[in-house]
Amino acid sequence: MQTLSGLYIVTPDWDDTDQLLSVTEQALLGGAALVQYRHKFADAVLRETQALALQALCRRYGVPFIINDFVELCLAIQADGVHVGGTDASVAEVRQQVGNDLIVGASCYGDLSLALAAQAAGASYVAFGGFYPSRVKKYPVTTPVSILSDAKPMVHVPNVVIGGMTVENAKPLVAAGATMVAAISSVYNAHDPCRAAQEFVALFRPAQ
Repeated sequence: MQTLSGLYIVTPDWDDTDQLLSVTEQALLGGAALVQYRHKFADAVLRETQALALQALCRRYGVPFIINDFVELCLAIQADGVHVGGTDASVAEVRQQVGNDLIVGASCYGDLSLALAAQAAGASYVAFGGFYPSRVKKYPVTTPVSILSDAKPMVHVPNVVIGGMTVENAKPLVAAGATMVAAISSVYNAHDPCRAAQEFVALFRPAQ
């Protein structure tokens, strides 16, 4: 599995599969490094249809494709991994289900102890946030930037920052040590999703 770093795109709750694929492809052309399929309101048929189509697209671009929450779907379509939230199955349970080779990501909010526990249980990456208000997800915006520097000596897996990410407000988080920036609206609702992705990716380039 390739190194997890850069722009991590998370899909919006779109029922229009053609639109979902079109915008995702633009983001992949722009350099997105990881794609998570997340649709909280899809029925099982739409969820599988969209997941299979997105997976085929990601494979064409050589980018890992993971599923939010649905471990059975991940295994059924042989996706590259799964992301679990704080109220979903535990990281240890999911790791046992999917084996050692797949990506298992864990939401850790603003809690360093959750990140340490997830790492110990076999998480491939930990996700901190929300840092900023989101147009998509509702949560307390209480995660301090300092969690990234606090995590550095103890958290040795990649860390993802989430929650209301724009290129501008992601800059200080990347500077503080974020390995990946997760974005939904800033890419999927952008006038030019490819350009939006490129601007996020540029945050991770060394200063010239």
